Amino acid sequence: MSNPQPTVVAPALIICCSALLREILDFCKLNHWTHFEVQTITAELHNTPEKIPSAVMQLIDVGKQRGQQVFVGYADCGTGGLLDALLARENVERIPGAHCYEFYAGTEQFDDFQEQELGTFYLTDFLVRHFDRLVIRGLGLDRKPELLPVYFGNYRKLLYIAQSEDANLQRQAQQAAGKLGLAYQYQYSGSGGLGRALSSFNRQIAVQLVQ
Repeated sequence: MSNPQPTVVAPALIICCSALLREILDFCKLNHWTHFEVQTITAELHNTPEKIPSAVMQLIDVGKQRGQQVFVGYADCGTGGLLDALLARENVERIPGAHCYEFYAGTEQFDDFQEQELGTFYLTDFLVRHFDRLVIRGLGLDRKPELLPVYFGNYRKLLYIAQSEDANLQRQAQQAAGKLGLAYQYQYSGSGGLGRALSSFNRQIAVQLVQ
């Protein structure tokens, strides 16, 4: 009987929201990075952001027990600084910014969006794909459409910050704007600040791999 092969542990671990999984995997593949493991936390926690730090901490513990370098694929994401306090204690970096809209668009561009129209509802590729599940059904608008003005009465525009140039997703985003009764705007960002943050982390890992 042959001996079982030992499990090979990647030298680096990225802990991310499931909303970023596709973009992170695509970026790693594009750059031929095979030394990353990616672990996800459900995007549903954005409805209870106070639970995000503890979920992240569980995976940080796993990574450190394996001797992995850890990077967190979250912005603050509504934790009110709780995530940053945790990461400071653990000496772990994260994607800079308050939320994915900011790090995809870039802080300066996002500030411009806010200045142009404060009442803007933002979508990313992930949110476009899962709009009906997360927004329509998630807010109960399929059952109680009369709640639409309660949730979106102060919004004027839907802005789709796109990571891909996908005509089908653009059509879906336009349809989403129509469902919410909002004006529609499209802005292509690509990987934006996510790609820059991952590249910075990769440079740190690359240095450690050759030492």
